Amino acid sequence: MVYKLWVWRMIRLLALLSLLMSSIAIQAAENDIQQMAERGDALAQAKLGAMYILGRDGVEHDDQKAAEWMLKAAKQGLIEAEVVMAALYDRGMGVPQNVDTATQWYEKAAVKGHGASLALLGRNDTTKGSVAFNYKTARLTAARQIPTEYAKKILLKK
Repeated sequence: MVYKLWVWRMIRLLALLSLLMSSIAIQAAENDIQQMAERGDALAQAKLGAMYILGRDGVEHDDQKAAEWMLKAAKQGLIEAEVVMAALYDRGMGVPQNVDTATQWYEKAAVKGHGASLALLGRNDTTKGSVAFNYKTARLTAARQIPTEYAKKILLKK
């Protein structure tokens, strides 16, 4: 009985140490990303913005900070950040809602051949001439999904 209690305490201690070590590793990774972002690395800026969008990895959800960091990455031409900025402007998430500015960001991504942006702007062969395709509805749906989905993709980029 005493042996089982001792084993149980050791397992709990190891689990606690494991959580502590992973927390330290997450904090170190966040610090690395923060430093790289501050030095102007576009992917790190987008990752930091993604962390603020998702509210994870030790970062609290903050739409304004997310938009600030994504904007820095988008201005450097990171296509995923451009699309996220378009969606943020469409929704008014962390930035004032502005459909014209959103369209400008979708345009930048579309010039690079981004399929969803082309579709949302009506320049995709699949949507051209389609009577049933409602651009306004598609764009609103995209604006709701893009920030979270692209944030997840950005965090996985190497």
